[in-house]
Amino acid sequence: MNVAFNKYADGLVPAIIQDYNTSKVLMLGFMNEEAYKQTEQTGKVTFYSRSKQRLWTKGEESGHFLELKSISVDCDNDTLLIKAIPHGPVCHTGADTCWSEKNHADNFLLYLEEVIRLRSKASPDESYVASLMQKGINKVAQKVGEEAVEVVIEAKDDNETLFLNESADLLFHFMVLLVTKNYTLNDVVNVLKSRHSK
Repeated sequence: MNVAFNKYADGLVPAIIQDYNTSKVLMLGFMNEEAYKQTEQTGKVTFYSRSKQRLWTKGEESGHFLELKSISVDCDNDTLLIKAIPHGPVCHTGADTCWSEKNHADNFLLYLEEVIRLRSKASPDESYVASLMQKGINKVAQKVGEEAVEVVIEAKDDNETLFLNESADLLFHFMVLLVTKNYTLNDVVNVLKSRHSK
C-alpha cells in the first residue's frame, strides 16, 4: 500500500479509526511512517503524538488498546482508514468515542445483544436474563428449545400476532444462549457468510 507521508511537511497523515464490528468512528489520530509500520507489526494501533513528540500506542497507559483488523488508504493516498476492535473506552474522558457517542451499531439486534450482555452481569433479583443464566447452560438451552416448539405450533395457525411474538421470544432466548456461551451474532453471521461465498 502506497501512503503519501511526504505529502505533508511534518510527514503525518490523518488516521480515522473505525470500530470493526459496529462501524462507528471512534477517533482521529496521526501517523508517520514509523507509526504505520509499528501498527502493522504489533497489531496494536500506534500513532505519532504531536503533543508528546513520539510514537504513542493507544492504550499503553490505560490498557484500552485498539486491536488492528485492517488498514486502507483513500484515493489520494494521504488519509488512512483503520478498522480495529477497541478493548475498552477509546476517549481519554472514558467515553466510547471521541464524540461521546455510544459504540453500538445502528442495528437493533446488535444493540439488544449489548443490553443482554450488560444484564447478564446484573443481580438475578433485578434481571430476567441474569436469573436465567444463573440456572446454567442446560436451562438456557432448554428455554430456546421450548420457544422453538412454540414457533412451530404457531406457524401451523394463521394468528400473525402469536406467531411473531413467539418468533421474537425464540430470537431473544437464542441471543441469551449466544451470550451465555461467549459468542456473538456476528460469529453466526460470519458462518453464514462463509457458506454463502462457497
